Amino acid sequence: MSARADIEATVGDISNDSKLNMAQEESSRKGFCSVRHGLAFILQLCNFSICTQQMNLSIAIPAMVNNTAPPSEPNASTEWPSTDSQDWNETLKQFKAMAPAYDWSPEIQGIILSSLSYGSLLAPIPSGYVAGIFGAKYVVGAGLFISSVLTLFIPLAANAGVALLIVLRIVQGIAQVMVSTGQYSIWVKWAPPLERSQLTTIAGSGSMLGSFIVLLVGGLLSQTIGWPYVFYIFGGIGCACCLLWFPLIYDDPVNHPFISAGEKRYIVCSLAQQSGILSALPFVVGCICIILGGLLADFLLSRKILRLITIRKLFTAIGVLFPSVILVCLPWVRSSHSMTMTFLVLSSAISSFCESGALVNFLDIAPRYTGFLKGLLQVFAHIAGAISPTVAGFFINQDSEFGWRNVFLLSAAVNISGLAFYLIFGRADVQDWAKEQTVTHL
Repeated sequence: MSARADIEATVGDISNDSKLNMAQEESSRKGFCSVRHGLAFILQLCNFSICTQQMNLSIAIPAMVNNTAPPSEPNASTEWPSTDSQDWNETLKQFKAMAPAYDWSPEIQGIILSSLSYGSLLAPIPSGYVAGIFGAKYVVGAGLFISSVLTLFIPLAANAGVALLIVLRIVQGIAQVMVSTGQYSIWVKWAPPLERSQLTTIAGSGSMLGSFIVLLVGGLLSQTIGWPYVFYIFGGIGCACCLLWFPLIYDDPVNHPFISAGEKRYIVCSLAQQSGILSALPFVVGCICIILGGLLADFLLSRKILRLITIRKLFTAIGVLFPSVILVCLPWVRSSHSMTMTFLVLSSAISSFCESGALVNFLDIAPRYTGFLKGLLQVFAHIAGAISPTVAGFFINQDSEFGWRNVFLLSAAVNISGLAFYLIFGRADVQDWAKEQTVTHL
């Protein structure tokens, strides 16, 4: 009986593998036209809307608080201009002039701006829990709708009083966390393990795009047609996004009315391969190696075995060169599942040495500006996360057989180029522009 069971299990595995391979081939031909990629791009628009709604008050508040305006009631507004004017420039000036100006102290402005974070602190854990019970579609959709509608009412709330505006922003912060937290529950049933990074980075790139757009046009809108339109426009975009969200998004591909049978089979089969643990294994090993690498770096420095700059460059070189070689070799071991996993684990483990090298080097060269430099580092990381899935998808669509090989070769070339630049110009001492300025009293 045990032999028969083994045979049946083997046959079942072969059948599942053949179905998975067929679905993968079909999926690779579809590329970004698949339903799951459509879901990623809709989430990208949602994240774009949420990010603009998070930042719009910071952009508009200099125009909302105008200390040069004539004295008036703190929350009083002027009347709208008549529409009889034929001069467009004059009309724009009138629109700008009619926007209310409030007498808010710097302390009140700080409370208003930070009120969004008050709601954000309360919501992450409950939002994730509720999304797991009721489904991410309704949690994310409700959060986006509430935040967008409240954005439209911010000018009225500001005119009604500071207290109402603060309450509105707190509720808006809770709604925005519902979107940013609940959306990850969608990928549990929609993202094949081999595409999880690609899909989540496409969706997450909307935040970077939102930051760029709101910083680019927010001030211009405030200066031309008045600060209320910053909220009307970006709140309206969020409401329009809700019209896409509710009819097109489903929690499970099985129940989606527009998905093809091939894509549905591919997603279901890929998620049924018990690959969750295998997908997480490189990150677990990488987490352990990050700690060990930090301990080793401090040991070498404390015993004066190597200089600090030597440690930084050595660890960076190890963390870049060896994973690059491993990635380039991956296409030649794809026939062996165990070898592929071994290579992925080794790549993640060795690349963690960069955490004790270049990725912490900004603490050495500019301790005064660590927050700024870390933020700048994350900006470039998000940019890379937004570009890499698009480039990978382009290569795979061009050549389904050798596409991944080209992706790995390009990745290795970029890594080695960055390493060469760092080895030439890297420093580990505090730079002159980052030193504290001392004043000498005669």
